[in-house]
Amino acid sequence: MKKRLTPNEEFEIMKLVLDKFLWLGTAIMGFGLYKVFSEQVALPGMTLIIVGAIVLVLFLILVVKEFEVIK
Repeated sequence: MKKRLTPNEEFEIMKLVLDKFLWLGTAIMGFGLYKVFSEQVALPGMTLIIVGAIVLVLFLILVVKEFEVIK
């Protein structure tokens, strides 16, 4: 028999998981920014910044898809 979670418990678990996506996207973008300033060529760093932005957009899509905003 499966245990059912309350909406509040489900939201708390989702916050823990999605927080990792935020840290991962921010870390990738930060490393890309470091590469832009530390190297003579900006293309590898810009690629990492774009990849970090894609991770954050995926995070946004996941949150919007999972949780309905009620006004």
